[in-house]
Amino acid sequence: MNDDAAPLHRTLTPPAPRPGSRSGPGPAVRALGDAGTHAPAAAVGGSFTDNFDSHNGGRWNKADGWSNGGMFNAGWRADHVWHSGGVLGLNLNNTPCPGGCSNKPYASGEYRTNELYSYGRYEVRMKAASGSGLVSSFFTYTGPSDGQPWDEIDVEILGKNTWQMQTNYFTNGTGGHEAVINLGFDAAAGYHNYAIEWRNGNIKWFVDGRQVHEENGSRGALPTRPQRIMMNLWPGTGVDGWLGPFNYTGQKTATYDWVRYTQY
Repeated sequence: MNDDAAPLHRTLTPPAPRPGSRSGPGPAVRALGDAGTHAPAAAVGGSFTDNFDSHNGGRWNKADGWSNGGMFNAGWRADHVWHSGGVLGLNLNNTPCPGGCSNKPYASGEYRTNELYSYGRYEVRMKAASGSGLVSSFFTYTGPSDGQPWDEIDVEILGKNTWQMQTNYFTNGTGGHEAVINLGFDAAAGYHNYAIEWRNGNIKWFVDGRQVHEENGSRGALPTRPQRIMMNLWPGTGVDGWLGPFNYTGQKTATYDWVRYTQY
């Protein structure tokens, strides 16, 4: 906690536009997720807390063997998601993937729930990775692989400036609702609590228990569809104006102490 840190404040000036799908499944999953052949998914996940003492395969899935494509310059490997000492870690490095990491030069980790969740409070205690070109994330997402349009709510720490957090949301694939929050601490130097409170009619973001941002739909319709809870660590390509250039200098890791969802 940093209650004596500089006050948090925000700016609604959006960063440079970013092309392509933000957080959808990789091409192989998209092929299976044709919205024309799948009924819309239902929210079935109830409240839970996961302290990440071990991998719970009934709740979580480790992405493996594909890439989100576009600006994501890494392929996902299940062995880049690990649990140790009550912590979940996501590693990013240049370990080759089977099949060549979907023609990406780096490998990294992505973790997502098996079930979808609706209105409620989504919380995480995490420590971000630092470095230009990197994104450490905690977010909700659904899309064609769930038989639904693309909806998403984001907490993102950009490695080029880990003293800031970026929020955003997507509805029917439309984003552009970024806000940049000055945290008053270095998110890569220690663990802090980040929360999304999603209700019918508004979304609020919290840092260490303090509300730092709210969206009420005045900048565009809010998401309404149930979504998966996700975390990933990835290097960008072709988005230097947003993330800064990525130059590999060795393994990077983002770590997560716990995740909690409270159903509303």
